[in-house]
Amino acid sequence: MADPSSYRPEPGQIPDSPGVYKFRDEHRRVIYVGKAKSLRQRLASYFQDIAGLHPRTATMVTTAASVEWTVVSTEVEALQLEYSWIKEFDPRFNVKYRDDKSYPSLAVTLNEEYPRVQVMRGPKKKGVRYFGPYGHAWAIRETVDLMLRVFPVRTCSAGVFKRSAQIGRPCLLGYIGKCSAPCVGKVTPEEHRELAEDFCDFMAGRTGTYLSRLEKEMHIAAEDMEYEKAARLRDDIGALRRAMEKNAVVLADATDADLIAVAEDELEAAVQIFHVRGGRVRGQRGWVTDKVEAVDTAGLVEHALQQLYGEEKGEAVPKEVLVPALPEDTQALSQWLAERRGSQVSLRIPQRGDKKALMETVHRNALQSLALHKTKRASDLTTRSRALEEIAEALDLDSAPLRIECFDISHLQGDDVVASMVVFEDGLARKSEYRRFQIKTFEGQDDVRSMHEVVSRRFRRYLQEKLKTGEWDPEEGEGAAGPVPEDDGRPKRFAYPPQLVVVDGGQPQVAAAKRALEELGIDDVAVCGLAKRLEEVWLPGEDDPVVLPRTSEGLYLLQRVRDEAHRFAIQYQRNKRGKRLKSGPLDEVPGLGESRKQALIKHFGSVKKLRQATIDQICEVPGIGRKTAETVAAALAQAVPAGPAVNTATGEIIEDETPAPAGASSERGTEQ
Repeated sequence: MADPSSYRPEPGQIPDSPGVYKFRDEHRRVIYVGKAKSLRQRLASYFQDIAGLHPRTATMVTTAASVEWTVVSTEVEALQLEYSWIKEFDPRFNVKYRDDKSYPSLAVTLNEEYPRVQVMRGPKKKGVRYFGPYGHAWAIRETVDLMLRVFPVRTCSAGVFKRSAQIGRPCLLGYIGKCSAPCVGKVTPEEHRELAEDFCDFMAGRTGTYLSRLEKEMHIAAEDMEYEKAARLRDDIGALRRAMEKNAVVLADATDADLIAVAEDELEAAVQIFHVRGGRVRGQRGWVTDKVEAVDTAGLVEHALQQLYGEEKGEAVPKEVLVPALPEDTQALSQWLAERRGSQVSLRIPQRGDKKALMETVHRNALQSLALHKTKRASDLTTRSRALEEIAEALDLDSAPLRIECFDISHLQGDDVVASMVVFEDGLARKSEYRRFQIKTFEGQDDVRSMHEVVSRRFRRYLQEKLKTGEWDPEEGEGAAGPVPEDDGRPKRFAYPPQLVVVDGGQPQVAAAKRALEELGIDDVAVCGLAKRLEEVWLPGEDDPVVLPRTSEGLYLLQRVRDEAHRFAIQYQRNKRGKRLKSGPLDEVPGLGESRKQALIKHFGSVKKLRQATIDQICEVPGIGRKTAETVAAALAQAVPAGPAVNTATGEIIEDETPAPAGASSERGTEQ
């Protein structure tokens, strides 16, 4: 734990101007990013007496080992730079909202020749028009089903569309009038695009025009005694009205606004957002966060605005944003939102009327979301803190193990031996730092030897990272320091040591892991093992295990860490085994990539026919030169083909014409 006075800048060094600052820990990792109108005043507030700081702020400044800053010209630039750095460095002490779930949206792919209406989740794509998000995918599908009567836009996948075009016959929706069937040329691309744009206009809230037009056409058809046409238009109007009723009218027709409400306690905060377009609630979403920094409601609102609109442009940013409290830099935030929208954006607190009433509804949803989140045991900050304290007490550690790494070995009767490393920080899984290993130094089943190899490789990489930064000199021993070069602050693969290493197993595995650390000269990382049979915790050199109570939060956390490592190892082992079973003789040909493998199989139809081909015939395949053809022929000649398959009922030999699947490359994130 560092003393903030050890890295406090000199008073005259900090400029009195707007800017963004970063706190780094002893491993040069960025742990906090903030912005300020005056860097001098803001940074000075961090270096006062620790007893006077908020507990979360005190934890941050004592974890940090240095501070640096960047001067900008305006507060808007500071806001943009702060958002970029939080997204890039993922600092552990910044408030980061996490989605309760991935909310679906209604998407219209205007970037395609024949736009398609579909349900989409995940990041937004360029050239796609989005509506929502919605609470449930079925709500979108019901709305779309009603609207396809009036706007028969394509909803099929690319494969179905291509197939219908090939056979010259539309799908069922084309026959029942819920698709204009552009696949078979019933409408031109221009006419279909016009339908898609009308669909978007209706979803955006411009409903009155279409209803008036349809009613007028219905009356004309009735006067002309075209009763079937009039009845169809009547049904279309009814379908559109039912689609509109699914989104309750809450505000005036021209209102485009997002309403943001916050419910919070000392430890966590929940944010709810209602998206109102054309006076109707078109979507809803919610986030929950741990309050890892000292922040009030206005600060939470500011962070929510950054996350909500940081990647948005144009109409995705509404004309009006209603919030429960105005952030400190309201003018800068309003200007930032206006730049993203391309026109003026109003950021304010609703005072009266329908908007204030709707804000109360949003706030009730936020309260309910926070209460529901509190019931989830694994995400309860208080519970996690108690679990870490119980582990520290049971294992006699100097402090709570904020970073825990767990290793597990997986194999199938000695084949495809692999290992996993999972990382938990502050009691929560940090999946971006999970790693997978293949056992290299031997073959066969030996979990103890495998554990020694994996722990050695992981911490050897850690020492290599320290060697790069000058923190460790192998000639002078552990702890020798040198000049620290510039670091970008991004997370490195093995740069940060854990406070606790957990292995899946008992005394032998624990002894192997401890021996691996001692051989590398590492003596500041604790080791323990969790045996599955009785859930006993084993320590190095101890004859008796540590038995934690079954109701212990510490035992529950260790079990979650162990089970996650076990799941991750088994998943990798199964994938590896599956790829080995699917591999063919072409996988052993050096320099032959996936595309050329597929080209060979497609040209000849099967590996058997390829094996019978001459070198000149192989050269006829596009992209295959003579040297590659000779290599392929030699590899197939050396490979022993499997025996012929036999029909056990008749004794008949079955000719093998089945194409052999090409093998896949090793997965990303694997430590080979």
